[in-house]
Amino acid sequence: MVDKITDLNEIQFPKLGWTFRIDPTAFKIGSLEVQWYGLIITLGLILAFIYCFPKMKRFGLDSDRTIDAVLGGIIGGLVGARLYYVIFNWDQYKDDLKSIFNTREGGLAIYGGIIGALAVGLLICKIRKVKMLPMLDITCIGFLIGQGVGRWGNFVNQEAFGGKTDSFLGMTGGRIQEYIFENSASLGGSLTAEGSGIMNLELYPVHPCFLYESVWCLLGFVLLAFWSKRRKYDGQLLLMYMAWYGAERFFVEGLRSDSLYIGSIRVSQVLSALIFVVSVILQIVMFSRIRRDPERYVLYVNTKESHQLIEEGRRRRMGMSAEDAKTSIDDDDDDDFVPDFDDEEDEESEASSILGDDDNDDDNSEESETADDSDDEKKPQE
Repeated sequence: MVDKITDLNEIQFPKLGWTFRIDPTAFKIGSLEVQWYGLIITLGLILAFIYCFPKMKRFGLDSDRTIDAVLGGIIGGLVGARLYYVIFNWDQYKDDLKSIFNTREGGLAIYGGIIGALAVGLLICKIRKVKMLPMLDITCIGFLIGQGVGRWGNFVNQEAFGGKTDSFLGMTGGRIQEYIFENSASLGGSLTAEGSGIMNLELYPVHPCFLYESVWCLLGFVLLAFWSKRRKYDGQLLLMYMAWYGAERFFVEGLRSDSLYIGSIRVSQVLSALIFVVSVILQIVMFSRIRRDPERYVLYVNTKESHQLIEEGRRRRMGMSAEDAKTSIDDDDDDDFVPDFDDEEDEESEASSILGDDDNDDDNSEESETADDSDDEKKPQE
């Protein structure tokens, strides 16, 4: 057990000997209070954007076309996260509808955010003619960054914690103790395996569920970022994300004391199990299909359509005509807006597929001359 904490902003990790004092309000502008919760979520979104945006070319996507889908997905994600939370806590909001729009103290659900982001983002992808599966692959990497960072907003607010634990990671805090004390009658069963018979539940350390999920998501980010160069088909990273996050959320949700329920069923836990099972089945099916017919599945980044759209976007950003582009292919490495993450050989292959074989005359590029020199019978220069 731990002592009663009188300061609501104090957070302790008793067995580690760590104590923090964090006010959920970061700063004020007049009467407007800016919360750490919102700032941390925004930071997660920015970091996801910074990482993913330059990688669009690796997935065969034109950054100009995807930016609309990304921004729309962010807005859809925030709206979806709030609606999901409000729907499953309707009794808390039905008598005060204005409070639905008050998100400064939390009240966002990750699954709602994912659903909202996908719904709006994919709609814009369809309008802007962006291939959905490659877009989902790179988006999932961004999700893991955003989730891994954003969960620390729960730490500041002292929320999304689990039941009683003897783990060295057990935490407590002024707001945690206050919440447990005020809700001890309904939380007893979820806070300890012994049920509600134990008194003073608020004085026991609890599972830092935010920390478990943050670490798991950041590890998932490393895994998917590593595998992104080795994926076998479009949509593979999406399925890996579903399995990775679904497995973690299923177990962590079972520890939490603030789950969203339908009756006695933890909504997010059931959804997590379903997502995990579906993703594993689909990955097995895809593995079998690729093994039987590997040539059937070509990554979108290796298609002529992808190369043409990327080249069109490059010319548009540089204000170049098609003729100008033919004489400046070698400048691709200097493009500040879409950094080149491919090997030089990949770039030569891309240029060749865009320009075709009709340019083997006066203005042949240096790469074409090198290729010609390697032939057994060299063509005389015209």
